[in-house]
Amino acid sequence: MLNLIPFALPLLSAFTRANAQRTIQWTFVQNGTTGIIPVELITVSPTLMLMYDRADGNPLLLPDGEQAWAALWNLETNTPTPLDTATDTFCAGGGFISNGTLVSVAGQPVEVPGRPPADGRMAIRLFDPCLSPTGVNCTVFEDPAHIHLAVLRWYPTGLRIPDGSLMVIGGANVNTFYNNATAVNSFEFFPSRPGEEGTVRNSQFLLDAEPVNMFPRSFVLPSGRVLMIANNLTTLYDVETQVETRLPDLPNGVRVANPFDGTAQLLPLSPPLYEPTVLVCGGSATDDTRPQSNLSIEDPATNQCSRITLTPAGVAKGWEVELMPENRLMIESVMLPSGDVVLLNGVHTGYSGYPSLSDANASMSNSDHPATRPILYRTEFPAGQRITQDGLPSSDIGRLYHSTASLTPKGRVKNIMVAGSNPHPAVILSSTKFPTEFRVEYLNPDFITNNAPRPAIQSAPKQILFNQRATLKVNIPPSLLRGEIKVSLMDMGYVTHAQHANSRLVFLEHTILGNTVEITAPPNNNIYPPGPAWLFLVADGVYSEGVQVMVGDGGDPPRPAQGVKIPIISI
Repeated sequence: MLNLIPFALPLLSAFTRANAQRTIQWTFVQNGTTGIIPVELITVSPTLMLMYDRADGNPLLLPDGEQAWAALWNLETNTPTPLDTATDTFCAGGGFISNGTLVSVAGQPVEVPGRPPADGRMAIRLFDPCLSPTGVNCTVFEDPAHIHLAVLRWYPTGLRIPDGSLMVIGGANVNTFYNNATAVNSFEFFPSRPGEEGTVRNSQFLLDAEPVNMFPRSFVLPSGRVLMIANNLTTLYDVETQVETRLPDLPNGVRVANPFDGTAQLLPLSPPLYEPTVLVCGGSATDDTRPQSNLSIEDPATNQCSRITLTPAGVAKGWEVELMPENRLMIESVMLPSGDVVLLNGVHTGYSGYPSLSDANASMSNSDHPATRPILYRTEFPAGQRITQDGLPSSDIGRLYHSTASLTPKGRVKNIMVAGSNPHPAVILSSTKFPTEFRVEYLNPDFITNNAPRPAIQSAPKQILFNQRATLKVNIPPSLLRGEIKVSLMDMGYVTHAQHANSRLVFLEHTILGNTVEITAPPNNNIYPPGPAWLFLVADGVYSEGVQVMVGDGGDPPRPAQGVKIPIISI
């Protein structure tokens, strides 16, 4: 990317820059209680995080006295506001679409005394951008009679694709540990594609990935094709031709997707070629033919991280393996505006899910031995030097099944929000090794904790069109000007079950002149599928607060191709 500033800087290679990085000191800060377990956590505004959950004992109540299934978390007051939903949101998937609406799909069947029967498995919930900074009067819209999925789904992935619609991938139709006879091995779209109303597309890949194929990890590549990872299998899917192309398996028998939950991220895309690389960390190397009755909460998770570059040359080279200092399952991955990844939460042994293994009574969970110290993955470092725990603290809160973590746009003592944990079917606050957890923590780097000088975006457009230029008014402290300057365009993802669906970072081409930065939006809707995003300014590894922006024309999906075609090397 292009950086022009009023004075000359020495040219540094990525290797030199990486090795010159200082060690950031991080701290955990505990502040507030959620009132529900945030099984799903999504950034929806500069001040609000949307949380979806279930209602079995939640202390947060709706005005009518019923237990809440959803809430908005206020980052300024550290308090929740309950939201009413017609259907149970438990273990749903979702993402934003091109017009800025947040779509939640699927859930569980449930009957609550005093409420009409509500089967969440076909539900589509719409949360439009809410102008209330506190969350009061925000609503979730549902019309089950007219807006619903084609088939029953539970534990599906929702992925925004280049036309701005949501691709709904896989799932189960009943509560299960291994997903085989209960699997929903198909795709559908919201809104439905022309001629496909009420129908689904069957997937051989999802069938082959049984029984570890719930919440398949999925990404849109710069080619417009979709990469999917489940079990130890990887495939490329062309939405237009409906062709699946198998890619190299994950190394060493490591499996990811629920209930062997590892995490995955599409690493930052950089101009001019936007070469895609995917990182997969954690999960389990357990043989998936072992019967559930033969599994143990003491079975070790894997310490493997592996990455593959999704170009013809990268696929021919295959997966590159690195090792974390700890085994991790149910591990969250949070992309930072700098392009590095924080890995946190989860356990050292066991599996996802509620207590259903033969020795689960020992912990009232399918897992044990919480992993309490985060790991930093430094994407630009050379192999063998990318993974570190230097400067990272341990938490005194175990975050097991149904915990979440997400980057927030707020930069003042609220950087990464960490919440949840409930390895039980209902709320249990005592008499158990791992009680239901409502406490919220924030994991903060030292430049936030110490209120150090940081870059700031003082003004930005509310919308940017593909391949168009826009101007930001900024302030970059002189002490940070000798480091690399980046402008990051991010989707923070729809976070659930160690999956950060739609998480994406595109570094923007830019020119710096004093306190003005001229940026160029992504060239087309394959590089960044049209929809909401956040802009961050990064200087010498220190990043600003996020500024919300709409990318693309903001119209309803499906949108036509936007921007310009560019030469790419992505498969």
